[in-house]
Amino acid sequence: AKGDKPKKPVKQVKAAIVYTFDHLEGEKKNVSGEMPASYSPGYVEAAWYQWWEKSGFFKPEYGRDISKPNPKGTYSIIIPPPNVTGVLHIGHALTNAIEDALIRYNRMLGKTTLLVPGCDHAGIATQVVVEKQLKNSTGQSRHDIGRPEFVKLAMKWKTEKEAYIWSRKQNLR
Repeated sequence: AKGDKPKKPVKQVKAAIVYTFDHLEGEKKNVSGEMPASYSPGYVEAAWYQWWEKSGFFKPEYGRDISKPNPKGTYSIIIPPPNVTGVLHIGHALTNAIEDALIRYNRMLGKTTLLVPGCDHAGIATQVVVEKQLKNSTGQSRHDIGRPEFVKLAMKWKTEKEAYIWSRKQNLR
């Protein structure tokens, strides 16, 4: 019929390829199997982080005699914590990527490097978010429920968001 548009073919979504080899947590990943035909972050990144931590790759003195100063110098970045007002966004990823590149570059130069990531804190931004959430869910203000109860709510929010943000930051490494 006139005006009928041809139907678009339905795209088939491929299942994500996952890493399923047996390995002990913290041990080097078994890479002896066949690699997937296309890049799969879940496959490629699985199990490496725990091995990196166990091997000491995140320590500033990895592979050096720490009883002697490093003649090539030191380089450190102390990252201020993101506000615990929600989840990470692309700006956090960009900042982390730049900081990571700077640390890796200086480590390749032979310097002792240290990247100290910030951890979320319950500050004024958190207070504002929790106050809004309280008002929307119960119609009450922080003054209505009192300081001790409000601090409990703010700390609960901080703990939940902090755990999520730390897990995301580990994935950015």
